[in-house]
Order: sequence, then structure tokens, then C-alpha cells
Amino acid sequence: MRKYIFISGGVISGLGKGITSASIAYLLKSAGYKVVPIKCENYLNIDSGTINPIEHGDPFLCEDGLEADMDIGTYEKFLHEDMGRSNFMTVGQIYRYVLDKERRFEYGGEDVEAIPHVTDEILRRYEQSLDEQEGDIAVIELGGTVGEYQNVLYYEAARILSFRKPGDVLHVHVSYIPNPQHLGEPKTKPAQLSVRMLNSMGIQPDILIGRSTKPLDKRRIERLSLFCNLAPEDVMTSYDVKSVYEIPLILNDQNIVERITTKLQIENKQPKTDEWQGFVERVKSKKTKKAHIAIVGKYFSTGEYELKDSYAALFDAIDHACWDLDCEPEIQWISAEKVEKEGMEKVLEGMKIDGIIVPIGWGERGAEGMIAAASYARVKKIPYLGLCYGMQLAVVAFARDVMGWKDANTVENDAESKHPVIHLIPTQKEMLERRSYGGTMRLGSWEAYVKEGTYSDEIYKKYGAYIDEKERLMSERHRHRYEFNNDFTEDFEKNGMIIAARSKVEGLGEMIEISKDEHPFYIGIQGHPEYKSRPLSPHPLFLEFIKACTKA
Repeated sequence: MRKYIFISGGVISGLGKGITSASIAYLLKSAGYKVVPIKCENYLNIDSGTINPIEHGDPFLCEDGLEADMDIGTYEKFLHEDMGRSNFMTVGQIYRYVLDKERRFEYGGEDVEAIPHVTDEILRRYEQSLDEQEGDIAVIELGGTVGEYQNVLYYEAARILSFRKPGDVLHVHVSYIPNPQHLGEPKTKPAQLSVRMLNSMGIQPDILIGRSTKPLDKRRIERLSLFCNLAPEDVMTSYDVKSVYEIPLILNDQNIVERITTKLQIENKQPKTDEWQGFVERVKSKKTKKAHIAIVGKYFSTGEYELKDSYAALFDAIDHACWDLDCEPEIQWISAEKVEKEGMEKVLEGMKIDGIIVPIGWGERGAEGMIAAASYARVKKIPYLGLCYGMQLAVVAFARDVMGWKDANTVENDAESKHPVIHLIPTQKEMLERRSYGGTMRLGSWEAYVKEGTYSDEIYKKYGAYIDEKERLMSERHRHRYEFNNDFTEDFEKNGMIIAARSKVEGLGEMIEISKDEHPFYIGIQGHPEYKSRPLSPHPLFLEFIKACTKA
């Protein structure tokens, strides 16, 4: 069996196609099918790694080193499975493959054209993904909105596949149903026009999902049914809720699996959602504790607005841990540049702060503010979690404050420092000289040995997070070029900073900590545990950090 479900969107971006795709994939998996989610991105970038996080949100980092769109992270969280390169494609990847093939004369002298050569390559990748993952059903999310020039070839490939495999292809269209305040009722015309645009590309949706602030009423469903050529039971509603994790249950209540299986002519099996329902109830329940957490970062602002998506995986990881611990997170977004100008004391004035996180970052802008945050947390004995850059700058802060090396820095920001406590991974030097940035960092899953008797060792052991407990071997995802400078190991350790983990390959410093006797929680990690956190299995470091914040 091999079936294909396309998820398209209309009217505006950011509707929730990724959540819809992940929800449908989850429900089909829960019904016993092997599902392969695939995200089709419109940009010419080869991956998401070189895109400014303010521009496109936090690139999601996979086990195999892929830097992908955030929706790949959504798939991981809903399906509790690792995603990778066979779950993601960009127009840039496809064009490059086709052009390289043309240069090798593999088209035998043909005119190489968008149709059929580019569309055939898109379809080949769908088949390859299903082959590699031994899938029954591909759930294919088409990036952007219907009618965009950038994604027209994805839609054309979908039309061709529908023609070649009648009965095996299903189209789900997600469209916006606005509810203008001055009118007081939801309007269906934008969705009608969106479907008409889809029709003009040779595609008739089989299921329409209206994205709205409230559930659609019978009147709106009837209008969409009439004007979009759909049976009323194929018009569904996906409305604003407290947590996106409710969406699978909302769609399941509307019998979406029964409609999909009927149209694809496969066995209708009831999804088993008991565990998910229990999880959603925990999410929605009134919490007995609160954790007030300051995130000192540099990618929050975009013009006059603030953008949560720049740290999407981090926010998710905090939520997962808090929900597991019956805790409500209260997040303060703090600009590292503001801390540079005003200082932590001034910026935090009037705020209740139980813990501080310094997340991923690049370059000099805002770095001194992040260093100040790491110092403040250490001196005030506030639980601190440093992630990647947050670990590196905690090392810099310690060197300056405790060891007296006032010029200590990362060579990323000061190549002339006499105390380069964070320096370039040797294998990266040549790449930077060649300006080879995309996909060239230390990426993906890397293993490390944790030092026996450390707080980090206690945490990984407590939650069964080791891949080899006897060896104290753990694995985290990485995305960095700079690392702890081993030349200074002895200086740090005699002053009270513990190098708590070293990589299996090359012996690089992977984790730092201050003893629990000296600080309630002060841990920095070169990897990115936030990318491995999932709703039903929060990451141990976040669980322990939240416990320290709430003194649980």
C-alpha cells in the first residue's frame, strides 16, 4: 500500500498547516499505519541553516544533522519519532539536483524543463522517502500558500500524481476564516477564493479545514460545502485553542480518519488516543506551581514586534518539562542588547525570576549582555541553563569574574584575546576561510562521556537518558563551530568550574557545571537538548532545571 495526502494552505501563512499535517500523521499512526511526513519548502536555500531566525523562525536541528524548518520539529513532537533528510526538501535542493544531473548529461541531450524534469524529481523524492522509511502513507505539507509563484511546481507535481495514481492521492486544504470585529461574524469568501485558486491549478480538495477563532457553525459549513464542491462532512473546523496539542483530538472528533480512509479506500481503524488525551488534560489543568524564567537572547525583535518563533524549540522544551511537573511557565523575554546598556539589575527590576536561560546565538551583538546574565545567575545563585552559546559565554563569564582574566572571550568576538577560552574547532578554520557556512558546522547527533559523580551524571542516570549507562555515554544534537579551549582545562577546574562531559570524538568539552554544593543549578551544554524534548518525554536537563526553579 502506498498513499499520498497533500496538505495545502490558503489566504495567509502561519495558519497551522504544520500542526494540521502533524495531527493527521499522528492520528493515522495511532490507527496503525506507518506514516512518513514530508515538508516541501519554497526557498532556494539548500536547508534552513543559513536563514536568519528572525526571518523564518528557529531552524530545527535533526539527529542526522539536517537544519530544517520548524515544522519538522512539530512532526517529531507529535509522532515521537526522529525526522531527517528524507522528510524535508527545498526548491534549492531540487534545482541543484536537476542541474547537476544535466551537467552530467544524464538527460541524454533533452531540453531540461520545469515540467516534467523538476516535477519528476519532486515525485521521485516522495517515493524515495517512503522507500527509506518503509511507509504506507506520505503526509506531504506544501509550504507557503496556494497561488504563490514559488511553490507552483509542488502543486503541479501533486496534480500529476493525482492523475497517475487515481484513488491513491488525497488533498486537504487548510484555509483562513476571518471574523472581522466590525462585522461580528466569520466570513467564508477568502476560503472560497482560496479553493477556487486551487481548482485553477487542477486540484479539487477532498477535505477543507477552516482555521478560525471559534468553531465553525452549521451555516458557515453549508456555505463552504456549496461553493467549494464538498460534502458537509468533508468541511471541518480547526479553531484557536489553549494548546496546539489539542488539534489532533479536535480533528478526531470530526471523524477525519474515517473520511481519509474512506476516500483512500483503505481499512478504517480507530486511532488510539488515550495517552494523548491524558497528556492534553495535564496541559489544560490548573497548575499548582509557577516557574518565572528569564530568557536572555538576541533574536526576539522584528521591527516593532517580538517573535517567539526564533526560539520555538526552547519554548516547547520549557513547556514540556513544566507540564510534566504540574507547573505553569511564566517567561520573560529579555533582550541581551538591553542588558548590555542597562545591566541585569536594572532590567530585572520589579520582576520575579526563578531561573535564567541563555540560548543559542551567533556573533558579537548582544554577547556582553548574555555574559552579564551568566554572571548574574552565578553570583545570585539563580538556576542557570546555558545552551550552546549560553554555555560558551558562561565559560567567558567565569574566566573574567572568578579567574580574573578580564580580556577572556570567545575568538568569534575577539580574535586577539590573550585568554581565548572558547576557540574555533580546528576542522572549521579552513571552511570559514572559504566562506563555507551552510551545513558545515558540527551538526547533528554527537556522543559524549559524562564525568562520574557530577550533577550532569546524576541527571542523565536518574532519567535513564544514557545510551550506555555503564560508560556514562550520552548523545545530544549539535550546531556550532566554536568550543571550549582544552588548553585552559586545569585553570578552570582548580577554580571550581567542572568540565562535566567530553565528546567521544576529539575529547571536546561538552558540558560545564558548578558543584551543587556551590550553586543550586548551574549547567551549560554545548549541545541542544531543546531539540530532543517531546511532549510525552521532556528532556532531563529541562526537568531538573524547572525543579531547581520551583525548589521541587
